Amino acid sequence: MDQYRTIRGISTFEYEEKRSRFIATAAFADTEEAALAVLEKVRAANRTARHNVYAYVLQNGRTRYSDDGEPAKTAGTPVLEAIGHAGISDVIVVVTRYFGGILLGTGGLVRAYTAAASGALQSAELVTMRLVVDCSVRLPYALFEQAQRVVSASGAKLSDPVFDDAVTLQWRMPAGTEGPLCQKLGELTRGSAEISVSEPEFAPF
Repeated sequence: MDQYRTIRGISTFEYEEKRSRFIATAAFADTEEAALAVLEKVRAANRTARHNVYAYVLQNGRTRYSDDGEPAKTAGTPVLEAIGHAGISDVIVVVTRYFGGILLGTGGLVRAYTAAASGALQSAELVTMRLVVDCSVRLPYALFEQAQRVVSASGAKLSDPVFDDAVTLQWRMPAGTEGPLCQKLGELTRGSAEISVSEPEFAPF
């Protein structure tokens, strides 16, 4: 897989069912440590809540969920399924429940946790993460504009150039597509250009 969808930052959504409040927090988390840090932050902010149910899905395939005291399969599982239905990963959803004094039953709990988690995910900003490389090349000023056109034409995303006694062009492009561009820049500089290419990593593109 060379790309996947996730969310940017944090989003929240509140749902009420028979006076019980369900406050869902969805957040980007690309490691278990990051996911658990979000969970602890939500717990700390809601110490008087009866339940802080959560589920997370990482791009590496790792998943985890907890009913946090709710009946089995009425809380954590619906939250996990909401993430799966959204088709995203590297995300944690924590649903905080403040009990309203009326029992909801298993069906009511499933409906409420699903609605809260889905609401938070639907209100989040979606972003596509692609496997990319960051590249740079140092050039004499005389070749700057021509090299910039070559890089732009390749579909790469150019960053601001760095100017000193020469020009350093910097760009990001999908991993595995850099070969033809490097060849063109080599031809443009008659083999004198030193092009650096980073290790591939997932990043917005």
